Amino acid sequence: MKILAAILALGLAAGTLAQTKQPTVVSSAQQKIAQAQAQIDKDPKRYQAYNQLAMALARRARETSDVSFYAKAEAALARSFEISPGNIEGQKVQAWILLGKHEFAKAAELARRLNEKWPDDVLIYGYLVDANVEMGNYPAAEAAAQWMLDIRPGNVPGLTRAAYLRELFGDVDGAIELMEMAYRQTPPNETEDRAWILTQIAHLQFSIGDCKTADQVLRQALAHFPDYHYALANLAKVRAAEGNFTEAAQLLQQRYRSAAHAENAYDLAVVLERAGKRDEGRALFAEFEAKARKEIESPDNANRELIFYYADYANRPAEALRIAAREIGLRKDVYTLDAYGWALSANGRNEAAGEQLQAALAVGVRDAQLFYHAGIIAERAGDVARAAQLLRESLKLNPVSEHAGPARVALDRLPAS
Repeated sequence: MKILAAILALGLAAGTLAQTKQPTVVSSAQQKIAQAQAQIDKDPKRYQAYNQLAMALARRARETSDVSFYAKAEAALARSFEISPGNIEGQKVQAWILLGKHEFAKAAELARRLNEKWPDDVLIYGYLVDANVEMGNYPAAEAAAQWMLDIRPGNVPGLTRAAYLRELFGDVDGAIELMEMAYRQTPPNETEDRAWILTQIAHLQFSIGDCKTADQVLRQALAHFPDYHYALANLAKVRAAEGNFTEAAQLLQQRYRSAAHAENAYDLAVVLERAGKRDEGRALFAEFEAKARKEIESPDNANRELIFYYADYANRPAEALRIAAREIGLRKDVYTLDAYGWALSANGRNEAAGEQLQAALAVGVRDAQLFYHAGIIAERAGDVARAAQLLRESLKLNPVSEHAGPARVALDRLPAS
């Protein structure tokens, strides 16, 4: 925590607040796009420049949440392979793009093949971590992350991936420590990387109910990278937890204007509902549903949000379960297990639902939403003692989460055990 205090002290001393008017700056990805394009203009046969352009375009996709950059990256990569078929750096970029497009199984298979040929490449292990985490293959992800740190101790990609695994395994303090180490080692000119790491630290702080620290860290992230969509989303969670739904909605509207994705519409609609603005919320839910249904069969989708929408807001439990069954056939990470279990419970299948939540919690994850869902499912199954235990655990983990109020209501209605 000393590292985090130092980070905050430096930023706040400099007056770096999210509300401060920031000059327009060229991002790291934009700079690298321009540099790669200049190399291509100078020598159109240099395949390495197309790889660099593809990677920079993919990085720009993360900076902006604009997925059209992935298509541009793939076009640049196709040119690289025309000049030098199967070159290793191009294949590594291809794996990164597949991950960005949420084609996790394809990314895992490509990374596995590359790892067999180049077993000492740290980033290839990183892609194995990413793909396996998203599919719920946690032992494989953990093994790959350990290789990253064994090959090159203290490398930033290895630290951030190890931090995420620590979070999944229930060690939030350890995750924060690793993210802080990664932040210290990230060059100041890599503004989006620094903002991303700070946003992850803030997410971790909020997950344990520390709104004050999360707020400070997110303002730091927005000072590094103004209007950063990940930071806006997390700051909205903080504001909602503080009861400031007006500002939470404003932050999510700002994010939705710059990245009009289905899942962003859903988050905004939920906050509007919580703020009592039901007409606006219903309109956003309708917009969300229309967009999300167009993506159901796409790897990059809003299916988890659709599941919760149909289970919690639209009273269409059968449709929630249909979509959840599709998702669980593709990936079994803890958050998909949670959504699948919630859909099962909405359809009255509480025993099967409890098994899904039990499998998710067995990984070690300490998430207030998962404990809340597990508690409600236990209540519906008639296990009052277990329901009370799980709901109390949800509140203990994060007493200000969006599930804290419903958890308290649920506890109040439980008969004395």
